[in-house]
Amino acid sequence: MSVHKKLMEARVRLQSTHLSKSGHNKFAGYKYFELGDFIPAIQSIFAEIGICGVVSYAPDIATLTVTDIETGTELTITSPMSTAALKGCHEVQNLGAVQTYIRRYLWVTAMEIVENDVLDATLGSSDTKPEAPKAKPAAPKLASPDTPWAITIDPEAKFPESVVLGASKALEFAKSKDSVVEIFKVNRALFDKLRVEDKDTYDDLMAVFATYKSKFGEQA
Repeated sequence: MSVHKKLMEARVRLQSTHLSKSGHNKFAGYKYFELGDFIPAIQSIFAEIGICGVVSYAPDIATLTVTDIETGTELTITSPMSTAALKGCHEVQNLGAVQTYIRRYLWVTAMEIVENDVLDATLGSSDTKPEAPKAKPAAPKLASPDTPWAITIDPEAKFPESVVLGASKALEFAKSKDSVVEIFKVNRALFDKLRVEDKDTYDDLMAVFATYKSKFGEQA
């Protein structure tokens, strides 16, 4: 058999072996295979089939070379090197951590070992607690319909148009400057809401109020 066929046979044999995951990522809440979970089984299968796997490291790349012991033919699996910055560890310990991780990933790739999708498991996770949803601002307290000068909002009409129509009708019945001021005060919550939703319409309406105030001021 070629080295590729022998590696495929080793993969199939490993799949029929019951492997237990001893690694546990408490932060993201998933388990994963550590080297000790599958290396002994792989070495036994490789020895039976007649292939050997050797991992080597270069500054920028790590390589797993699988060699057919009988023919000397080989295939290689590579991975870029990386870095680590573990707290309380010196450079050699960080290097050892990198090599351990890369070695595990090389074997997982070579033997097609199914692992958890780490990206999905950690996506959205952070060291900080998620912010609580902000409470929606309370709806403005509108004047009671029984209150003099209260504007009635037409639920079937658009809010800005309904406010302008109601205010215009109220102003038509105003008999003095005080009445104009009272219309504004009684419906202040509506006008504040209008200013937030449609500033241009609010400004136009306030200009109308100013016109009525001026008109009654001239009459006085």
